[in-house]
Amino acid sequence: MKSAGRYIVIAGNIGVGKSSFTELYATHTGAVPVREAVAENPYLNDFYKDMTRWGFHSQMFFLGHRASQHAGLASETRTVIQDRSLYEDAEVFAYNLYVQGHLSGRDWFTYRQLYDSYCRSLRPPDLVVYLRADVSTLTERIAKRGRDYERNIDPGYLEALNHRYDEWVSTFGLAKVVTVDTDGMDFVTDERDYQRISALIGNHLR
Repeated sequence: MKSAGRYIVIAGNIGVGKSSFTELYATHTGAVPVREAVAENPYLNDFYKDMTRWGFHSQMFFLGHRASQHAGLASETRTVIQDRSLYEDAEVFAYNLYVQGHLSGRDWFTYRQLYDSYCRSLRPPDLVVYLRADVSTLTERIAKRGRDYERNIDPGYLEALNHRYDEWVSTFGLAKVVTVDTDGMDFVTDERDYQRISALIGNHLR
């Protein structure tokens, strides 16, 4: 039986550049990209208009889709790089909705039971790379990519997610986590910024 390849997760808030870095890394290294199913989520546009009404639906879609992607990694012998993980879906996004009152205690309990069952059965990452940026940087990058449903995201929502991310990475024990401050970086157009992060990944996977 062939051994499994390395499993890398690129984590971070909305607009930080996870998808862009995932594609760059896959192109440069030949790693298999596992993309986030943003466009496929049928609830996302409604969610940004009414988080309380559609939060549970949207998070359940992401959790199920991500768990299916994650399960498929078990037989992959090549290095895989994933754009966001189911851990973030639960520990950052769903939990933030619960704390802010958009998910009821009943919905959070149901969601958490399913998430915990996935965690017990799925292979953990070898490395989590947390790309971090201040809200001002995130809003600038979100505006630049021009997705209609993101146009009216509340900066307070992004700030809350940053706080949840910081909490999550400080306690996540299933994999090594390395944090990269991306304020002032542009790894899409500046090869040096990309190489800095790529080298960091290589060093931590040794």
